[in-house]
Amino acid sequence: MSPARPTLVAGAVVSAGTLLLAGCSGTSGTSSASRDSINYALPANFTPNWILPIGTAAHLNTNNISIAASLWERLVAYDGSTGEVAWNKKASIATAADFASDGKSVKITLGDRSWSDGKPITSRDVEFWFNLIKANKAQWAGYTPGKSPDNWTSFKTVDDRHFTITFDKAYNSQWMLANELSEITPLPQHAWDRTGASATVSDADRTAAGAKKVWAYLNTAAKNISGYEKDTLWKTISGPYAVKSFSTSGKVVLAANKKYDGGEKANIATVNLLPFTTADAEKNALRSGGVDYGYIEATDLDQKDRFTAQGYTVKPWSGWAITYMPYNFNNPSMGAVFKQLYARQAVQKSIDQAGLSKVIFNGTAVPGYGPIPQGQSSDFLSPAQKDNPYPFSTSAAKTLLSSHGWTEQGGMMVCTDSGTGTDQCGAGVAKGTKFHMQVLSQSGSTVTDNMMSAIQSSLEKTGIKFSIKTAPVNSVLSQTPPCTANQSICKWQLSFFGTAGSWYFSAFPTGDSLFQSKGGSNFGSYSNSEVDKLITASTTSNSPQAVRDYSAAVAKDLPVIWLPEPDYQISVVKNGLGGFAQDSLANFHPAQWKWTN
Repeated sequence: MSPARPTLVAGAVVSAGTLLLAGCSGTSGTSSASRDSINYALPANFTPNWILPIGTAAHLNTNNISIAASLWERLVAYDGSTGEVAWNKKASIATAADFASDGKSVKITLGDRSWSDGKPITSRDVEFWFNLIKANKAQWAGYTPGKSPDNWTSFKTVDDRHFTITFDKAYNSQWMLANELSEITPLPQHAWDRTGASATVSDADRTAAGAKKVWAYLNTAAKNISGYEKDTLWKTISGPYAVKSFSTSGKVVLAANKKYDGGEKANIATVNLLPFTTADAEKNALRSGGVDYGYIEATDLDQKDRFTAQGYTVKPWSGWAITYMPYNFNNPSMGAVFKQLYARQAVQKSIDQAGLSKVIFNGTAVPGYGPIPQGQSSDFLSPAQKDNPYPFSTSAAKTLLSSHGWTEQGGMMVCTDSGTGTDQCGAGVAKGTKFHMQVLSQSGSTVTDNMMSAIQSSLEKTGIKFSIKTAPVNSVLSQTPPCTANQSICKWQLSFFGTAGSWYFSAFPTGDSLFQSKGGSNFGSYSNSEVDKLITASTTSNSPQAVRDYSAAVAKDLPVIWLPEPDYQISVVKNGLGGFAQDSLANFHPAQWKWTN
């Protein structure tokens, strides 16, 4: 869910059986007969549904981000495809970022690049993105109040290939480059700066009113998935690939951009991105040879030899991510319970992360106790998070509830002593409230289904009822947005969209989008003023201790239910397909793929 980078993500950033034959929508059952194409399996129920390289909350699908980046290269592209998370200048429009000695501004140099229609890529194209985001920031999934574009006080063009962005104060340059400047995607102002399909191109973006009209036009066009193939908007590109076709069922065909003049020229002419309704359907396609680059679930590792015998290489794809279930603190029925730290502690103590990692994920996941990824060592992780503040114990969890006014009745904890005393249920929790939580979880994954069932059984021992409803991941994301208690959409209580990780970070793992008050991907509306201060410190101080302080505080305050962080996926790659390393940020980079034999 990077940004979803959910993917989310992210993230933000994330992936999602029952029908073994309900497989890949609109795909053939044959592998790439020639070395001019490749069949790439998308995660089950993780259908691409957005082309515009500006994410909104309902479209934080990692696949959307990867596809858009193949069409429109980022100003500063970060990825882990070289084996470490770093600036990939070959896939970037910018060639240099020179920070002022006081840390309050940066001068960017653009490469000598052109759009696919031959027009040069200039500072004006970056200004166009800047103006759209500034006028429509509330609708941008990457927006957190106080962060970009709020903290960018001016954009000044020096010439066609140089511009300066000034900040409101000094920032950690590593964070600014990796987490803010990396969000910028130069857009073709000469083709897109219009207020409607029949309107002429102008400088409409240079007024707030005009920028809002342009935003509305582009977003409306982006909602018309069936029109992607023919809409001229999407023909003016800067990346190594163009859209050949894009179906509403999720199959996307990319064709090499013959006009591309950047550093990551496509090696394979045609890339077929194949959607699947279930992980089992994708696995059947692998067995039949219909996929060149696919995946299996952790539960399938005992079948590894079967795939290697068919000419595949099987290896885990680890991610720079965390996995969690957000609480909806504004839910009208359970929000008051979720706001009690002791209640969140009882829930967390009921989650057997070590057991889930070993049994459900077959050893391909690591327990996660806070907001910093724990699958890879780093200077960002605090001892407090690493040491697990809330070890698994359902008896301790039940005692915690009993000591705060809850009594077990018929196997479920019920608030019998309402009030705000230290031994009572807490503010807003009415007498008679049942500790019954409901989750909307992504469908299509046996691993997810098994994990939810295991959590359900564990919570039951504490006296907490846990009901499970499933839906495709896009539906989960759209049905569980940030909300206020009086909105009809605010009936959701818990959300899960992280079979392959809930949130994939940029190189610098701060929580400004996730856990800062009103953060763009703060789905549960979590708010803690002290945490806000720690997040701000982590983005302004060059000391790694600032991030560790944030790690410790959020691990203890439990804004979400922490869950094991699985490998992004266990990749199954046809022998002879190489030229790349798997990106720990969970993006795919088709321009890097090539057939080596």
